[in-house]
Amino acid sequence: MSDAPITTVPITGDVIRLGQFLKLAGLAESGAHARELIADETVTVNGEAEARRGRQLHRGDLVELDTANGLLRAAVG
Repeated sequence: MSDAPITTVPITGDVIRLGQFLKLAGLAESGAHARELIADETVTVNGEAEARRGRQLHRGDLVELDTANGLLRAAVG
């Protein structure tokens, strides 16, 4: 279990796609950057590696990004 802080990012609808969420949460600079992060296998959703940029996220899902500077965590709010 990581002790990295979790940032809750509110969404307006019921679901959001992973690529969009990475941008909204500030974890990716653009859609292309989000695609690269996912392709590099640095993104997990609820503890499981995710390779689909279009994966639908729901409130309460936890997205983690493993970076050279440490783990970044954001929850869908």
